[in-house]
Amino acid sequence: MKKILLIEDDAASARLVRRALERYDYHLLHAADGESGLRTAEEEHPDLILLDLGLPDLEGQTLATLLKAMPQLSSVPIVAVTAWPAYTAERMARAYGCDGYISKPISPRLFPSQIADYLGEGDDEPAQH
Repeated sequence: MKKILLIEDDAASARLVRRALERYDYHLLHAADGESGLRTAEEEHPDLILLDLGLPDLEGQTLATLLKAMPQLSSVPIVAVTAWPAYTAERMARAYGCDGYISKPISPRLFPSQIADYLGEGDDEPAQH
């Protein structure tokens, strides 16, 4: 079972992500701020990190840099999940060292396949419950 860490301070956005992925065989971890996100990532070794770039305690660029600097996480994809317009989101995600971005609000219909692509499962449908 693949572990996904969602670092997101907005409760409604976190619920939407959880609902979009609940039918799939993923273990979703949630951290509501950057500090707890760092701790959770270090302890849980997720397969994918979904990062809100607008957290209250740590700037997105700082958090992405800190995550990538951890040897056990250096190859884990980090995907920015942001409400910025697509052009800005893509540019900022790259500048921040993220492996890609997904625009908010997420599309519950498209989101699972976007996640599967980032996990390298894009050719197959994620396992469903």
